[in-house]
Amino acid sequence: MSEPTTKRPVAGSTVASSVRRLGLGEMRHLGLLAALAILVVVGLVTRPDNFATTSNLVSILSLAATIGVITVGATFVIIGGGIDLSVGAVMALASVWATTVATQEQGPLVMVICALSVGTTVGLINGLLIAYGRLVPFIATLAMLVAARGLAQRMSDRKTQLIRVDNSAIVDLSTTRWLGIPLVVYIFALVVVLGWILLNRTTFGRRTYAVGGNVEAARLAGINVRRHTAVLYGLSGLCCGIAAIIIMARTTTGSSTHGDLYELDAIAAVIIGGTLLTGGRGTIVGSILGLLIFTLITNLFILNGLNTSDQLIAKGLIIVVAVLLQRRNLKERAP
Repeated sequence: MSEPTTKRPVAGSTVASSVRRLGLGEMRHLGLLAALAILVVVGLVTRPDNFATTSNLVSILSLAATIGVITVGATFVIIGGGIDLSVGAVMALASVWATTVATQEQGPLVMVICALSVGTTVGLINGLLIAYGRLVPFIATLAMLVAARGLAQRMSDRKTQLIRVDNSAIVDLSTTRWLGIPLVVYIFALVVVLGWILLNRTTFGRRTYAVGGNVEAARLAGINVRRHTAVLYGLSGLCCGIAAIIIMARTTTGSSTHGDLYELDAIAAVIIGGTLLTGGRGTIVGSILGLLIFTLITNLFILNGLNTSDQLIAKGLIIVVAVLLQRRNLKERAP
């Protein structure tokens, strides 16, 4: 009898499987890549002298770094069936708290720990109110948005609203470059990688999908839904703390005005990336692609001298189209 033959893996299929594991092979992600390519072409055509420059690329990546870290945390929360409207205000509060005179006198390490602790603590408060206080996520995080922004204003003194960062080690995160790219961009990339691993390669990630997909089924499967929900918001707060460090380095200030409307940009990036607002489905890769689309649009509007109001209108239209496409896809998949 002849021995059974085994098929040897084809190089192309191996590459394809690797792409699928990364999340780039999904149709919606291919569409996002196509949209990015179109925006790049528009930039090359409209501003050929300014768009394809090293300084502009660094500017795009630096802008994406701050909102991008917040977007990673927002992805987890929305996949888990929640929403967090307080991320911009939490980032502002963390930046102000970490740049107070008393904190800066303790050195850069204390400033970093302070920003991370403030962000995580406020995020956990959101999670506890939602998971154990049974508050609707929209209401709980909206209340935190107002409270955190008010506390940041009070700490920074409403007359000035910002505190100068005097610590050179923090500022160096933005001014120091490795291979021509600021260190803050590498921090952003590290957060994205860790977020992808946490979501796709750990039990925590699988539980996040389960909780967002069907809360009751997740509970019956033995998942502590309340605790998991609280941790999700704590993770979002931690990302806000990291973003606070990045924005302190970029602007050399801690300010109560930092992060204005960042929550909308982060949520919009997550939605455009294919994450369902109802939870249970989404990817880190899709969210980052959505973020890059928004960042490129902002950059193109600035380079072409267009009004900020027109930029907001364009972003609003993109969000509406993304949600309509989500609804159509859900109807097509429904039995």
